[in-house]
Amino acid sequence: MSGHVGDLSPRQAEALGRFRENLQDVLPSLPSQDDHFLLKWLRARCFDLPKAEAMLRKHVEVRKYMDADNIISWQPPEVIRKYMSGGMCGYDREGSPIWYEIIGPLDAKGLLFSASKQDLIKNKFRDCEVLRHECQQQTQKLGKTIEMVMMIYDCEGLGLKHLWKPAVDTYGEVLSMFEENYPESLKRLFIVKAPKLFPVAYNLVKHFLSEDTRKKVVVLGSNWKEVLQQYVDPDQIPVEYGGTLTDPDGDPKCPSKINYGGDVPQSYYVRDQLAQQYEHTVVVNRGSSHQVEYEILFPGCVLRWQFRSEGADVGFGVYLKTKVGERQRAGEMTEVYPNQRYNAHMVPEDGSLTCSTPGIYVLRFDNTYSYLHAKKVSYSMQVLLPDTASAQRIQSLGDTEVATNHSS
Repeated sequence: MSGHVGDLSPRQAEALGRFRENLQDVLPSLPSQDDHFLLKWLRARCFDLPKAEAMLRKHVEVRKYMDADNIISWQPPEVIRKYMSGGMCGYDREGSPIWYEIIGPLDAKGLLFSASKQDLIKNKFRDCEVLRHECQQQTQKLGKTIEMVMMIYDCEGLGLKHLWKPAVDTYGEVLSMFEENYPESLKRLFIVKAPKLFPVAYNLVKHFLSEDTRKKVVVLGSNWKEVLQQYVDPDQIPVEYGGTLTDPDGDPKCPSKINYGGDVPQSYYVRDQLAQQYEHTVVVNRGSSHQVEYEILFPGCVLRWQFRSEGADVGFGVYLKTKVGERQRAGEMTEVYPNQRYNAHMVPEDGSLTCSTPGIYVLRFDNTYSYLHAKKVSYSMQVLLPDTASAQRIQSLGDTEVATNHSS
């Protein structure tokens, strides 16, 4: 049995009754008390009563902390209102609201330098409450239960800047918040215009998603506009996404409903760095260098680094070894990320590189130019691997499109 209203096994029906009984003390503080709402929590925990109860009681505490009953009237800081991309626009054929996430223009670093992480997460909680209210209104309007939303992630322009560690960590917290407080609320999530970097980005955040949520993530190919119209009428899709919907002034992007983000002006910045923990510390002696090697086994992996120095600047570059098994000087290797000096004692440095070929990559801190001073450097480095399934999916979509182009 599916565990939905009207499709409960005797065991599930009994669990629902006991669940309601156990929650008598918190029912008045819930946004809904009907069976549809309570069953979401039971399904999310496979009808394990203690786990479902713990999950829902924690949600009650989060609602108090977030002042959820009044959060829709909360005004986020101006920088979030202006530059946090995304928005609700239209309904699918069954009446579920559609939420768009616009990834490319999102300036995650600018937002984290300009607003508190707490306000960014609170803003996403507010978005979830907006969608929950919209589902309630659709339920009343259509005379049938609407309790899930459809999401469209526009990944055009997804780049290395989006893999900045503090941004990924914050996004992970947002996904965890959604999973823990809005279970069984996602109908399906379509990824459109996914670049080759998508599998790496997805691999960084997928562990925040439940197995059930992961199954609802679908990467679409070049025919994504046609696929969307299998689920959504054209008059509910912005012209920008293949439909006929426009803003009242005729704008095809519907910016009154969907925020397209953009670079945050530095005038909004309240900080120029974030506190960060580093995994390693090394002293690079005067006139010398320090090398860290990583073996990359297949193309498409991403090297990511963060470092700061103390007291003075330090050089940094990335190289590909031409001989395996022996230390090489910088001039003997292939430079793949230009060596230059960074004022990492003033502002911590971070960066990343997509490895186009397998081999031994050397991340090199350079102090050869300093005749007087050793440099103390704290750093963290990671190799980011692509998610295998989505990488194969994108590869197969690419192959299909190449084959189609060749045959036309």
